[in-house]
Amino acid sequence: MKKLKIGTSGLEVSEVSLGCMRIGGMENAALDKLIATSLDAGIDFYDHADIYGGGKCEEVFADSIARLGIDRSKLVLQSKCGIRKGFFDFSKEHILDSADRILQRLKTDYLDILLLHRPDTLIEPEEVAEAFNILHDSGKVRNFGVSNFNPGQVELLQASLPMKLQVNQLQLSITNTGMIDRGITVNMKHENSVDRDGGILDYCRLKKITIQAWSPFQYGFFEGVFIDNPKFPELNKVLDDLCATYGVTKTGMAIAWIQRHPARIQSVLGTTSPDRVQQVVDACNIDLSRPHWYEIYRAAGNILP
Repeated sequence: MKKLKIGTSGLEVSEVSLGCMRIGGMENAALDKLIATSLDAGIDFYDHADIYGGGKCEEVFADSIARLGIDRSKLVLQSKCGIRKGFFDFSKEHILDSADRILQRLKTDYLDILLLHRPDTLIEPEEVAEAFNILHDSGKVRNFGVSNFNPGQVELLQASLPMKLQVNQLQLSITNTGMIDRGITVNMKHENSVDRDGGILDYCRLKKITIQAWSPFQYGFFEGVFIDNPKFPELNKVLDDLCATYGVTKTGMAIAWIQRHPARIQSVLGTTSPDRVQQVVDACNIDLSRPHWYEIYRAAGNILP
């Protein structure tokens, strides 16, 4: 498994992370196999959020780590907070309370990274800074980041923080390429040229903020996977052909396509299948050519000027 650096944090981690959103209902043996397989394959980064399973996902993860006898120092743990039922909450009180509860559920003394989950339009940056300072100075959280923020929102928050934001978790897949499209169709009267995110891809590269790609197999907003989906016949035909060329599966190719981008994006796998984890890890070793990357991009319905 190749490694990448998380922002300027000094953390060097697996370029693929295991997202734990769906593990809450897994049987112990199945969950243990999933985590053991990911670790054996070189994945050391695990992504959580306090809303995943209402906190249960963090609890069962910690239980599995204990059963497997895995040392905390071998893991990089990230969680997110700020989404509440019916609203977002970046208040100092909620951030501090959420972090404490996350640590309790994960049975750990510290988080490597804490993210604010989705933008809260009522954010008070100075209040967030107070919470982050307390968490950092107490040793409870070592690094911080955001999720689904545009450049202006990052700048607004960063201006009040003494520490640098290291991560921005954003939706990206072969069929969800908005942050890429607008940079290819610059100055065109085309749907793909609409700037919906303030140029977040280029911004994060300039600011040395690591992009984490969530839902790398999904199309739309959790509408389903594009792999072997009859809604995407051309894409799946191209993937079939290229998978035969490179000797990988379409699951693996979907991640290899993201990892080929020079932004050094970290993909967050949401799978609960050890076989799919291994397929992705195997594909991370391939060197996807530039023509083949663009062939996949076009097959997803995108244009080149």
